[in-house]
Amino acid sequence: QVQLVESGGGLVQPGGSLRLSCAASGSTFSINAMGWYRQAPGKQRELVASITIGGTPKYADSVKGRFTISRDNAKNTAYLQMNSLKPEDTAVYYCKAGLLVGGEIRGGTWGQGTQVTVSS
Repeated sequence: QVQLVESGGGLVQPGGSLRLSCAASGSTFSINAMGWYRQAPGKQRELVASITIGGTPKYADSVKGRFTISRDNAKNTAYLQMNSLKPEDTAVYYCKAGLLVGGEIRGGTWGQGTQVTVSS
């Protein structure tokens, strides 16, 4: 079993930046990828960014060039640096750790979620 603890998030003005962190513990040998999904009110949860153990990142088209995902394998922690934030980035962001299959993180564990609000 993998446990995830998220931190970061909050309220920021359009054009601002935020950084999310996700620390994994437990049976981390069972995962090969970490990432963030987000869910806005009335919308389906979508994968925003993922990164493999080897460090290969992947991004949704909507965040390319603005968000950067990274990981520190020694700390079993992933980071999502979000720049040039837009109101449409407002959502609850959920960290997930599992197996990257077909472009999605399958199985694994969800973090508790953190609210990101972009508003003036």
